[in-house]
Amino acid sequence: MDLAKEKGSSSWLTTLPLEEHGFCLHKGAFVDALALRYGWCPPNTATNCVCGANFTIEHALSCPRGGFPSIRHNEIRDLTATLMTEVCNDVCVEPDLQPLSSETMARRTAITTDNARLDIAANGFWGGRLERTFVDVRVFNPHAPSNRNTSLEQCFRKHELEKKRAYEQRVREVEHASFTPLVLSASGGLGKEATVFYKRLASLLAEKWDQPYHQVINWLRCSLSYSLLRSAIQCVRGSRSSRGRAIKTIPPMDLVSAEAHLCQMD
Repeated sequence: MDLAKEKGSSSWLTTLPLEEHGFCLHKGAFVDALALRYGWCPPNTATNCVCGANFTIEHALSCPRGGFPSIRHNEIRDLTATLMTEVCNDVCVEPDLQPLSSETMARRTAITTDNARLDIAANGFWGGRLERTFVDVRVFNPHAPSNRNTSLEQCFRKHELEKKRAYEQRVREVEHASFTPLVLSASGGLGKEATVFYKRLASLLAEKWDQPYHQVINWLRCSLSYSLLRSAIQCVRGSRSSRGRAIKTIPPMDLVSAEAHLCQMD
């Protein structure tokens, strides 16, 4: 019930099924979405995962087999970057950070490798047109054992602090830019930093599109909600093994030569 009460997590239930905005689900996905919302087990799910563990909703949202948690992260990253291109300059996805030379970081958990990179960088989001902003996205599973016995507010705060301890000092002192961690739950909720970020984004979009702010922020919340919902359904229904995947067969060379000869004769 706490997950269902998160602001934005129920946006998909209160919108018209407008296909041009991506606000639609087929009937099987709608049934799965209701099951996920109320904590039920979706019908006709597998008993065991291909990794050998029991197949539960908790496991499905976290299992790395098939790459579905990464896809969930990338969907939010790409949606956010696309919207930022409407109002920001020099938007870059997965920008590399400058390598460190003699700089030292105060925290042990700070990322100091030369190949470090964040999810999004853009100019002109928080400040002037040339002020750089770096953004890093995290979508966590609230059903995971590490989060299950912690309140949602504490979960969001914990993940935001982990991101800040890893990147904030380096971004501020080396890149001379600002850093914002975007933490979302797989059920559709937003952390405090993400809430402020998307409100700012909606305000900039409303000004550019000449639309009321409340309409733009509602549309933005619906877009995030549907993206996370589809990702969660994919984690439950997606194939994590090679069984059932289409295999592209390579025709024999003699057949290719024969077809090429026929084409020349024609």
